[in-house]
Amino acid sequence: MNTKVLSIVLALVFLASGGAKLAGLSFELAAFERWGYPLWFMYLTGALEVAGGCGLLVRRLSALAGGCLALLMVGAVITHVRNSEWSMLLIASTILVLSALRAWLGSDDIRILAGRK
Repeated sequence: MNTKVLSIVLALVFLASGGAKLAGLSFELAAFERWGYPLWFMYLTGALEVAGGCGLLVRRLSALAGGCLALLMVGAVITHVRNSEWSMLLIASTILVLSALRAWLGSDDIRILAGRK
């Protein structure tokens, strides 16, 4: 699999999703309210998604960003399970798997960043 294409696709997903949260779009506000999460958490999540999306576009950071975003997506998966949102669960699970795949494909890059060649 071409890691550059995967990184770009994931970056677009996270930049759009995080941007919607940071912009306070009505559907994001409604979702976080429905889930019982405070408003500040929506903005934090949006900021993390945008930061991760940017990280995916930096070759040296792309794999690490993918791993961090996969961890973030675990929370999204749990949220959708708890709220019986099955179609959204499928989407979130797919994004989680693709993010984890990006991290796995760049595991050597992550080891180098951690100082472990």
